[in-house]
Amino acid sequence: MSGVLAVAADDPLTSVMAVIQVVLEYVGTMAFAISGAVAAGRKRMDLVGVVVLACLVAVGGGTLRDVLLGNFPVFWVRNPTYLLVAALTALAVIPLTRTRALDVLQRLHIVQVSDAAGMAVFVVTGTNVALAAGANEISAAIIGVISGVGGGIVRDILANEVPDVLRGGQFYATAALIGAGVYVALLALDADPLIVFWIPIAIILLIRLASLRFGWGVPTFAYEDRGGRPPDADDAPAGGRR
Repeated sequence: MSGVLAVAADDPLTSVMAVIQVVLEYVGTMAFAISGAVAAGRKRMDLVGVVVLACLVAVGGGTLRDVLLGNFPVFWVRNPTYLLVAALTALAVIPLTRTRALDVLQRLHIVQVSDAAGMAVFVVTGTNVALAAGANEISAAIIGVISGVGGGIVRDILANEVPDVLRGGQFYATAALIGAGVYVALLALDADPLIVFWIPIAIILLIRLASLRFGWGVPTFAYEDRGGRPPDADDAPAGGRR
């Protein structure tokens, strides 16, 4: 997934930022894998199911990106480290749930913050990869969003749930789309590569973390049929995770 800051690699500052980028990618991979493993546990899947679902969440967005762009083999085939990190994280989640350590991490929002950081990096790198593959700006921004949120959609579909990104209660895909748009706009303005990369990530993080902190989200649509039956509570939550 890496490579956005490959330009001017001899610059020490750029090299440091490139390392931070890679670290955030792996942090995001672990956070995504945790969410997949937890979803598998809620559905009482076996050990294989836990690992498979966690890996699908961790690499799903990037895989969808590469398939849409025709980039074969996909990124985790070229660099299976991401898949290995996701699998090991999934296996580590199982004993953590028994010690309640995972509950502590979730209560402190550490998993959510890591998820937001990883999603932000994946959105920017996904948009960059799409542009490098020849996609226009709008298509590249959409593919960047898919890179950031696609894994979660795959997770929820396999867990037989309505994708959480469509109904959860906070800004998520909306933050990703805004960040991708800012990234494309900064590129068009020929801004400094460091600014082009880090400003969209900061914006995505700020929107996502503010949404977590204050419960911000977009309005939801609730439909009541002619028989007067109210929408099912599971189908029409109070918030909207967009």
